[in-house]
Amino acid sequence: MSEAYERERQNDARLDELASKVSALRGVTIDIYDNARAHEVIDSTSETFSSMGTQLKGSASRLGRMAASGNKIAIFKLSGILIGVILVLYYTYRIFF
Repeated sequence: MSEAYERERQNDARLDELASKVSALRGVTIDIYDNARAHEVIDSTSETFSSMGTQLKGSASRLGRMAASGNKIAIFKLSGILIGVILVLYYTYRIFF
């Protein structure tokens, strides 16, 4: 009878070891998934900034062509818009910081 009891105790010990290993494996799997999601966010952000850079380059080239054409009214409008944007950003910065 004691031999059966000893085997049962060993089985319980091994079952506890296996449960702890499964728990550790689950934790590692969750960490890998979280890390992969973080990389997706980083890649998405990189793509967004890359696209924004391309759009800014296009806008700058169009502005350069407009300034080169010598259209004074358009240049004054552009200057007004730039000054307005800078003022809005400045006052927004002062309000929050």
